[in-house]
Amino acid sequence: MTARRLACSTAMLAAALLIAPRASAGDRQIRPFLGATFGGGTTFFDAEEAIGKPHLAIGASAVFLGEIFGTEIDVFDSPGFFQAGDKNLVRVSHVATFSGNVVLAAPRRLTEYFLRPYVVGGATMMLVRTTTALSVSDVSTVRPAFDVGVGAVAFVTNKVGVSWDVRRFQTIGDGDPGTGLSFGEHLSFWRATMAAVFRY
Repeated sequence: MTARRLACSTAMLAAALLIAPRASAGDRQIRPFLGATFGGGTTFFDAEEAIGKPHLAIGASAVFLGEIFGTEIDVFDSPGFFQAGDKNLVRVSHVATFSGNVVLAAPRRLTEYFLRPYVVGGATMMLVRTTTALSVSDVSTVRPAFDVGVGAVAFVTNKVGVSWDVRRFQTIGDGDPGTGLSFGEHLSFWRATMAAVFRY
């Protein structure tokens, strides 16, 4: 899949979420979250051998969830993704993603007042940036990727709840020379988060 097609797919999912009609059987949710990335692997130059170590993950998602099916927009950033300890070989680094996902959840009528598990997956645009101390092997690129994961949400009140989520992010494809971008390098990692959930 080319970067252009992936961007179009992500935009279509985002539009579906934003224009989804309000219905008694559906939830509109905002989920600000905090967590960590871990278990990463890459072919990018990893000067500080930091990819496999935990890094902060902060972001938010917007979800429209019906009786079983739903859509989601997920955005997050992981600062210091290519940095570890005080080696100072990398001055600045981060990985950020923008994802448009499909959600499949346990039926709401059966789990309204209990933990509601779900699976999620979709298309992702992944931004990778590193600036090294000597300005060699610096990276600033956007890659097509996908994400897939599982989670669960539970509501404390009718409007406020919490959710837990584990996802796998991974770049895909070799790129499209027509876009002027090279997609030869690979990056993958896991992300675990806990979110506050607000219905509106």
